[in-house]
Amino acid sequence: MVFEPRSSRSLLQRRSSVSNAVQAGLDGIAVTGVAWYLIYDQFGYITSDYVIMLLLLIGALAVIYDHYAIYRSNVGLSVKAFRLFKAWSATFCFLVVIAFLTKQSETYSRLLVVQLYVIGYVVQLFLHVAMRELQKRFTAHARLDNALIIGNGDLANFLYQKISSNPWFGERVVGCIWVDQEEDQSRDGLRMLGSIADLDRIIAEHGIRTVYLVTPLGGSAVIQDVYLKLLDKCIAVNWVPDIFSLRLINHSVREIAGIPVLTLSETPLTGTSLFLKNLEDRVLAALILLLASPVLLLVAVVIKLDSPGPVFFRQDRTGWTGESFRIWKFRSMHVHQPEGGVVAQAQRNDPRLTRVGAFIRRTSLDELPQLFNVLTGDMSLVGPRPHALQHDTLYSQDIVDYFARHNIKPGMTGLAQVRGYRGETKDIEQMIQRVNSDIEYINNWSLWLDFVILVRTLNAFTGKQAY
Repeated sequence: MVFEPRSSRSLLQRRSSVSNAVQAGLDGIAVTGVAWYLIYDQFGYITSDYVIMLLLLIGALAVIYDHYAIYRSNVGLSVKAFRLFKAWSATFCFLVVIAFLTKQSETYSRLLVVQLYVIGYVVQLFLHVAMRELQKRFTAHARLDNALIIGNGDLANFLYQKISSNPWFGERVVGCIWVDQEEDQSRDGLRMLGSIADLDRIIAEHGIRTVYLVTPLGGSAVIQDVYLKLLDKCIAVNWVPDIFSLRLINHSVREIAGIPVLTLSETPLTGTSLFLKNLEDRVLAALILLLASPVLLLVAVVIKLDSPGPVFFRQDRTGWTGESFRIWKFRSMHVHQPEGGVVAQAQRNDPRLTRVGAFIRRTSLDELPQLFNVLTGDMSLVGPRPHALQHDTLYSQDIVDYFARHNIKPGMTGLAQVRGYRGETKDIEQMIQRVNSDIEYINNWSLWLDFVILVRTLNAFTGKQAY
């Protein structure tokens, strides 16, 4: 039997909002108006080149603002301002790249572009603040629909807090019906009103118009029974699967032939993202290698003069998708064999260090040869630091989701390193903090985050934790 969706309509539909549509329209009008005014103020007329620029600007706004969910998420004002800034900046980066690729950059006034960038952002931010205040005043006098949460636990409480703290959501959660009979106490303001058996009475007493089903992964039987009961009551039913007890890696929602697919674990490096990450790595690594080549040569010479042995240290490490590769580093220790075959981590004042080795480790110069690993595609400039294979085996026995950090290319630096989680890990808690930071990086990866980490690395890699 071949399964076919019961409706030609896609199951994944965005909810439309009048306020979001109005906000998008106001942003478009404001940007166009500011650009038109600046062009006329500077030139007295508008040329076909500037018309093309405006069309590209509005088109890029539509795509990039949708990517950053500018009109699809209710967040705090500071978060919205920063997200708007990133989206607006990305739009201008796109225009600049197009101008240089088409060799039209000299056609446009740099002063006008800078003015449009600054004034355009300020005007849009003002419009977003004004719209937010109007929504608050409107919803303060609007009648709220009563909502009910069916389920308990941390996710049910989190959902309650978010709905209650959102004044323009249009709903008020009156309480919760528990699924787990053992948990029947109110928590953090969320009232427990009864059990599934009391559903009809609770809906009638409180005039419930919306229900949220917050269920664990194994709660499909509860969902089906409750949903069939609610079908006859003309109530909006929302399903919130409790997947957050799992370690989610770059999770997302998509559809295949109209069927909703909830991705729990996936690398962020696919399609365009992979191309941009590789482009960033290759271009920056080649540039750094070119600028640092005199330093590389000098370090290689002093290592050779300081102690017998090779200039470079190479070791097998675990890379992206779990495949191993050989990492390059400047040798910082005397040539030795691991005791009992056990690879010991480098320690502060490690007796195995050479005189030069102590210096290059303290200044992180020993890591520079990994630029060759970046150029060959085995590593990235930014990503989780690769560990020795023996250490991977050791830590994976105590940290269940340890290998989740390999869902992205390993890096020369990473979020864990700039937070100070580098060097020797004396207990398992330190490694857990490092793994948590690595997975946080994977879940939030962007070129902007890479840039921030690279800037912070300049300080972190010469600090107290470097040895």
